[in-house]
Amino acid sequence: MNQQDIKNLEKELWDAADELRGNSKLTAAEYKDPLLGLVLLRFAQNRYEDAKVQVEENLPVNPRTGQKREATKDDFAAAGAVMLPDKAKYDYLADLPESEDIAEAINNAMKLIEAEYPDLAGILPKSYQEFDEKLLRDLVRVFNKDAVRNARGDVFGRIYEFFLMKFSMQGAGAQEGGEFFTPPSLVNLIVNFIQPNHGIIHDPACGSGGMFVQTAHFIEDHSNNKSINEAITVYGTELKSNNAKLAKMNLAIHGIEGKIIEGNSFYTNPHNLTGRCDFVMANPPFNVDKVDAKNKFLAEDDRLPFGAPLTGKGTISNGNYLFMQYFYSYLNQTGRAGFVMASSATDAGNAEKLIRQKLIETGHVECIVSIGNNFFYTRSLPCHLWFFNKGKTAENKDRILMIDARNTYRKVTSTINDFSEDQLKGLTALINAFRGDDLGVNADNKWFNEHFPEGTYQDVEGLCKVVDMDEIIEQDYSLTPGRYVGVSIEIDMDFDFKGRMVEIHTELAALNEEATQLMNQIQSVKL
Repeated sequence: MNQQDIKNLEKELWDAADELRGNSKLTAAEYKDPLLGLVLLRFAQNRYEDAKVQVEENLPVNPRTGQKREATKDDFAAAGAVMLPDKAKYDYLADLPESEDIAEAINNAMKLIEAEYPDLAGILPKSYQEFDEKLLRDLVRVFNKDAVRNARGDVFGRIYEFFLMKFSMQGAGAQEGGEFFTPPSLVNLIVNFIQPNHGIIHDPACGSGGMFVQTAHFIEDHSNNKSINEAITVYGTELKSNNAKLAKMNLAIHGIEGKIIEGNSFYTNPHNLTGRCDFVMANPPFNVDKVDAKNKFLAEDDRLPFGAPLTGKGTISNGNYLFMQYFYSYLNQTGRAGFVMASSATDAGNAEKLIRQKLIETGHVECIVSIGNNFFYTRSLPCHLWFFNKGKTAENKDRILMIDARNTYRKVTSTINDFSEDQLKGLTALINAFRGDDLGVNADNKWFNEHFPEGTYQDVEGLCKVVDMDEIIEQDYSLTPGRYVGVSIEIDMDFDFKGRMVEIHTELAALNEEATQLMNQIQSVKL
């Protein structure tokens, strides 16, 4: 099945499932987890059937009886699959007679799998009794088509990620408090830049586990026949209970062994990974403003080598520079980190500026990338990608690569942008050129060749510049790429200027209304 076939199948399955939901009384949030649970069951059986052949071939023969022993869970785990009880197999559910309760059968299938695999205990959805029986049977049929039954490789992983993205666009994901589903383009760019191909991988704000999944894809594409679980060990921490469950399901979908713990990274360090990680990647919630500065754990936290970003009143204005220090402190002596951060962080002042200065002076800040609007599915805000590298070459020790990628994007819809495959490869080649590595990009990479016709790194006005400490000090320790790379004037003829002006006026009206309310409150207090 080629990439276009997979895309067509993703759309076909989503359209069918979404139409069924649209004709029901269920909200997207109520529908999401049970639907993803069915995807898991279908995928689990496909992997089980593939692994069964391999497992049976490799079973040892008892020399006394001449018979092969029975297969075990460990045999299937080694083959990247779960050993399914008969009544947890998708075929059993799809063939269930109309006279039997389909909801009860699916709930029981989930319980059987959890009983066999303690790491999934309490994770799988078991609320199928809330579904109309016809809706549920129709849904089971959606994922029992021939194209789905015969799908192999990571097709189901792709489908699962696609469904997560679509639910996020419907507002069924965690989108409050600065949290956003990380779009695949940004995850891909982070993974391509830090190249997580071995060792301990950590995401302290792991959401549904997308960083780990893309890491697995990277290993499959770049490793020398080494399995994912031989190459890496993954650890995640996630505040929201539902997201932690999704992450565990996501790892199971992709056959990735890992430890996901539900917890608050501000007040816990559950995996005790300080100084141990080869790679750290994350999309933390932006500008979290209720971190308790007096929390005892925070006061003694060894993950804050540059101190807490306290205001003059002894509070923490937001958690951005806490997260950044965590990411830095988790790294071992050659570790790399890549993460998404609010755009305001590159120029934040006061205590945050002092921490940023200390981070810069370590020589371990490697690259900052400006990302334009409309990459997130439910917000139009811009952001920055930050990259730390404790294994930088001596030549690059006191240099930082600034990339302004705000004019580098592909327009998907009027409200969504992403990176094309060519742009992703070109940007990856750009940082590899800065490092002096093999570019790892084909000669037909149009984006890279247009910007770097000599095939080697050079500063390009409006796109990229390598800056040294003197320039950074001159800019008062700002890490905003636009301050350094200059401006390349490009007019986007497809941009909806009129629509954007309407958005800006709406936002301004809301801000004016908020200002009026605040003024009234202040005046009432004075009175």
